[in-house]
Amino acid sequence: MSRLLRASILLLALASCGGGNSTAPKNMDDACAIVRQRPAYFSAMRATERKWGVPVHVQMAAIYQESKFIGNARTPHQYALGVIPMGRQSSAYGYSQALDGTWEEYQNEQRRRGAKRDRISDATDFMGWYMSQSSERLGISLGDAEAQYLAYHEGRTGYANKSYLEKPWLVDVAAAIGRRSEMYAGQLAYCR
Repeated sequence: MSRLLRASILLLALASCGGGNSTAPKNMDDACAIVRQRPAYFSAMRATERKWGVPVHVQMAAIYQESKFIGNARTPHQYALGVIPMGRQSSAYGYSQALDGTWEEYQNEQRRRGAKRDRISDATDFMGWYMSQSSERLGISLGDAEAQYLAYHEGRTGYANKSYLEKPWLVDVAAAIGRRSEMYAGQLAYCR
């Protein structure tokens, strides 16, 4: 076998192992179906639950809201005059939609320079790290998906200043996340 052919096969094999999954699970309203379809997701979330104390159902509800379980999710492009591309709304990327600066803070603090936002195990570890700090600094229960999401979305300072009260749409989104978290918790109790 020629060197070129071997190199091509190796490159294809490595490319197929890529970072994130670019499609959503088929039934995102059924935690058991998600676990069956993507067992690596459940393994990553269980590891995060053991390390940081954030329940799987809270992580699932937040990831559902942030990326619909799509590993390479990005914010939409902005356009001037409706046609001229002006870049993306923010640097949010991956399962957790972590912003560049917050992701770098996580990488530095946790000494995980190789962590990737489109790798489910890294994204859930990031969420566990962030939510654990929100719990310590703001007194938010790790099981309170609604309040954790408000702190996640607004940042801890924004949450402490109650900036979300000026955004009724965000309060509604957080309430929906709380309901989804409860739904996932009930489902996971039967499929584990």
